[in-house]
Amino acid sequence: MAEHTLIENTADIPAELVPVMRALADVSEKLAQTIADGPLAGDLAAAVGTNLGGDGQKALDLIADDAYMVALKDTQIRWYASEEQDEAVELNPKGNLALAIDPLDGSSNIDVNVSIGMIFSIFPAVEDANESFLRPSREQIAGGYFIFGPQCGLVVTFGDGTMQFTLDSRTREFMLVERRVQIPVESSEYAINASNYRHWPRPIRAFIDDCVDGTEGPRGRDFNMRWVASLVAETHRILSRGGLFLYPGDDREGYARGRLRMIYECAPIAFLIEQAGGKATDSVDPILDQQAFELHGRTPFVFGSANKVDKVTTYNDLPENETSALFGKRGLFRG
Repeated sequence: MAEHTLIENTADIPAELVPVMRALADVSEKLAQTIADGPLAGDLAAAVGTNLGGDGQKALDLIADDAYMVALKDTQIRWYASEEQDEAVELNPKGNLALAIDPLDGSSNIDVNVSIGMIFSIFPAVEDANESFLRPSREQIAGGYFIFGPQCGLVVTFGDGTMQFTLDSRTREFMLVERRVQIPVESSEYAINASNYRHWPRPIRAFIDDCVDGTEGPRGRDFNMRWVASLVAETHRILSRGGLFLYPGDDREGYARGRLRMIYECAPIAFLIEQAGGKATDSVDPILDQQAFELHGRTPFVFGSANKVDKVTTYNDLPENETSALFGKRGLFRG
């Protein structure tokens, strides 16, 4: 079997990151096959524990975490911070890079044959493990994800546009299919878990109310709602078709800052989205202007087509009476 590389397109990747990307691609190609085998590969969705954030871990979460960690030991990754581990791990004491990873995003979908993925972010390493990650998100030097679905793909940015690769099932190599992905400006789709409506902040409820009201409401158009419960799948759709993703904080215990983690999920996705012409915020301020203050710190997350994200931000400026469910007309926001 040929070495799993990004083939002739390594010229688009900073030289020091080529071994890292090859290691990630190598493991991802093998994981894609394991996931495709489904129950033939064992009970990948078996519950095996709980991570530091209180989320249930599935067997595939830990299989993926171990595989990526082992593969990266021979690269320049000094610090490895995983959503599945309490603390950052030192892989190569001489390395100059720090990698944060959600080794298996969307694990609640493992057993239902829905697209899942892996998300990663790379920073320059400093002497202290935590300080390598607890820094402004704009200091990332790479961010991306692998998606495991009907197609296995890689979407990545190194700060000069967002690139998309697809795994060739014949050669088992990732082939560049788009050099500069651009998020479509217009879309009538949004993604949010509507079952949490009663817990959301007033501005988010007001925004969704206006979408639900469709042509009869102040937006003057109909919208479609999507919710996959896999951040990678949601991101991939938005990069392809445009639209909006929202995971706000809410008033439930433990959800004040939402449930998505800054360094493992939100920062790298925000990096990709901005490089593709979109925007990503905590519903008010850009994610890339912020930082986590603990390894597993969370943040509310809104991203997608730039005009849609800006629209959500404007709802935070409305007077409280205008974000009440009793307020029927917000004509200022029509269209």
